[in-house]
Amino acid sequence: MTNAWRLAALVIATSLLASCGLFSDKDEDLEPKELVNFKQTLKIKRLWSAKAGGKSEFLRLALRPVGDGNRIYAASYDGFVSAFDPQSGKKIWRTKLDTPLAAGPGVGEGRVVVVSMDGFVFALDANSGAVQWRVNIGGESLARPAVKGDLVILQTIDNRMRAFSIYDGQERWAFEQSTPTLTMRGSASPALIGNTVVGGFDNGRLVAANLLTGDIIWESLLSPPKGRSDLDRLSDIDGSLAVVGQDLYATGYQGRLAAIASESGQVLWSREISSYVGVSADWNSVYTAAADGEIIALSRRDGTETWRNNDLLRREPTLPVPFHTTVVVGDFEGYVHFFSNLTGTPVARIKLGGAAISSPPLVVANRLYVQGDSGAIAAYEVVEDRPKRQAPDVAVDES
Repeated sequence: MTNAWRLAALVIATSLLASCGLFSDKDEDLEPKELVNFKQTLKIKRLWSAKAGGKSEFLRLALRPVGDGNRIYAASYDGFVSAFDPQSGKKIWRTKLDTPLAAGPGVGEGRVVVVSMDGFVFALDANSGAVQWRVNIGGESLARPAVKGDLVILQTIDNRMRAFSIYDGQERWAFEQSTPTLTMRGSASPALIGNTVVGGFDNGRLVAANLLTGDIIWESLLSPPKGRSDLDRLSDIDGSLAVVGQDLYATGYQGRLAAIASESGQVLWSREISSYVGVSADWNSVYTAAADGEIIALSRRDGTETWRNNDLLRREPTLPVPFHTTVVVGDFEGYVHFFSNLTGTPVARIKLGGAAISSPPLVVANRLYVQGDSGAIAAYEVVEDRPKRQAPDVAVDES
């Protein structure tokens, strides 16, 4: 298939799927669900907010903050890459690149890596923001770069996975999967498990490769295409992959959510759930947002459903992310929702701003970082309610 035909397929798929979000006054059932009031039982405090860059609404980019233990890094559509102090939000450095950005940052080995919309990869010095190298990879990436050791792993929308040296940008290995006629706009960010890298592709396959050589270890068909039309047969794996120990969790559009043994590709359990935002997990549960916006929690052990919450139907929720005793979700109006990780009941709601939140929040230690499509970024923490200590009774000596 030529690049022109692939581009046309991407545009058609995006238009068809986006049409689900064009709501008519005559059909209230298709409108985004209105938010309802509830008693907030968890206190959330905004610690700081800053500007990461300009707007990127409706572009569905893979721009999400990342931390390395010392700093928080963020990138924006209009070419800014910034480093912030995680405690105060103070801007440590900011670099303006000469091209719009689509994915990143990834961080490791003293480098911050971002990908531009026109297919350039930039590696910046994590301490100063100075550009160390840039390489043209010849294709757009909508997956955040994965960095481990001396390698940067990139996945592009033409179903290729490639590894580059973190130090000079030299290509180390590459492989490619087949591309269906019709695909959704997006890519799953590579997942790292020991010396294995796992990618999800538009043909519904998960592929595990040796991190050092690129040799394929196993392939697993997560979402077999169904139906007669190209639209019915969409089975992309575009969302986040989750890793807990040696277990991998993934889900595909019009497919299933599954737990997979990372060393063999064997499916441990699966459930029929369609999602394009992917999966997150903690030690007990697996979380996803279904294609219609319903938030779902499953037991990590056997896939038994724990709870569902339909408060965010058709509100384009992000991937639910475990935080404290909650899972956190952003939506298309800039709200950040907190649901109990045990019951799915809402416990808090805040608003970052008026623009959509299309990237999942980031959790580092006891703090939550959220980046909106307006370019705003903010840090939050849970305020613990602790009973005030009573002063001890003091006996009065009346002698």
